[in-house]
Amino acid sequence: MELEFEELHAGDTARIENMSALASSIVKEYYDPLLGAEQNDYMIEMFQSARSIAKQLEEGKRYYFASLGGEDVGFICFYPHDDVMYLSKLYLRADMRGKGFARPMLALVADEAKKSGFDAIELNVNKHNRTQQIYEKLGFVRVRSEKNDIGSGYYMDDYVYRLEILY
Repeated sequence: MELEFEELHAGDTARIENMSALASSIVKEYYDPLLGAEQNDYMIEMFQSARSIAKQLEEGKRYYFASLGGEDVGFICFYPHDDVMYLSKLYLRADMRGKGFARPMLALVADEAKKSGFDAIELNVNKHNRTQQIYEKLGFVRVRSEKNDIGSGYYMDDYVYRLEILY
């Protein structure tokens, strides 16, 4: 079975709620052990609440559901940032990880980057997140580190990875 993608649109309240529920459950399961529940809950409210997603869509960020056999199994979010396409989110449910689905999700982002005239994709990865190895396997190269204050005494302590897109 092949992944299918559905773009989320501003104003589609029901699907925005679906996206928030999917995103929150994946992020909660994955990041609670890494960041702690308190910080993760703060970040989910800040980035994955229905209100936040609706605002991000209005700002031009693009969200896509990834589905398999009609069931939502993951999602991506990306947008133009400076001179690159910024991959903000690429998440899969726990039961869908390790099955090669990151490649078609990344291919969609690369195709959209090309259409927009970009020749690179960048993303941030928490310094303690084991997915760094997955991104490196997909061709990303670590280019720098960043520590960003997200309020309430919390920081995102990340590496920035870059993928050059071949035309």
